Amino acid sequence: MGAMELRPDSHGKVRDIYDCGDSLLMVASDRISAFDFILPDEIPHKGEVLSRISAFWFDMFKDLIPNHLISMDVADFPKGYQAYADYLTGRSMLVKKAQTVPIECIVRGYLTGSGKKTYDEDQTVCGIKLPAGLTEASKLPEPIFTPSTKAELGDHDENISFERCAQIVGDDVARQLRDASLKIYTAASEYAAERGVIIADTKFEFGFIDGELTLIDEALTPDSSRFWPADAFEPGKVQPSYDKQYVRDWLKANWDMTGEPPHLPQEVIEGTSRRYEEAFRIITGAPFESMRSSHVSA
Repeated sequence: MGAMELRPDSHGKVRDIYDCGDSLLMVASDRISAFDFILPDEIPHKGEVLSRISAFWFDMFKDLIPNHLISMDVADFPKGYQAYADYLTGRSMLVKKAQTVPIECIVRGYLTGSGKKTYDEDQTVCGIKLPAGLTEASKLPEPIFTPSTKAELGDHDENISFERCAQIVGDDVARQLRDASLKIYTAASEYAAERGVIIADTKFEFGFIDGELTLIDEALTPDSSRFWPADAFEPGKVQPSYDKQYVRDWLKANWDMTGEPPHLPQEVIEGTSRRYEEAFRIITGAPFESMRSSHVSA
């Protein structure tokens, strides 16, 4: 991990997980993934932005649904981690262990991405029939729950119907996932709209802690959501965004999706970092300032 000599127990596209016995330490690196590939370049401050935005939403919605966050204060972490305080500060969370539900819980309020692709084929998204005549970035009549499988690292998530979701996790859990996802998305969208941001879609992950459905992993970050500036919104075209769509667009224009992904130009790295920091400012209402005394990258 560069700044950490300890080996993570689990290594994801962006996060490294350390098993602390009755809790986990989740550390968000500055790595960035796109199209299920981890890119060779890192985005400055990205891990800190992701963790702090997630913590903001966890706190905002704590009365709506439980979450797994215990603390982001390194002083509260198990002994052995304090030596890495400069690296961990701001980018890490001590969280409760949960029985993870193996479903990516996606809510779409607007038609874009993979949803637009399947809509163009048969006017459905994850088995949900939608009205005719929708275009890129059309607002949907109401937000829809469109789950996907949770793929292993290196594999691709697969969009599935609600019925298939229920087959995987059971009818009761599927309904709980759908209801909780729509409830959080609706509340977050209303808040973001007041700040001039459209949350086009987002992805949640859930687990059970002591038998209670709990929001885990990250929440409503530029990695798990599409944030669009409302003042530039124009249906029928791809929207400017505060998320990693900028990186996806550059890759689509400059890479044929074969072999290893290319290095990003410096202007794309810096532009993406600015977009993440701008997302933090708009959502939290405060300018982004790193909590770390130096800026060691992962």
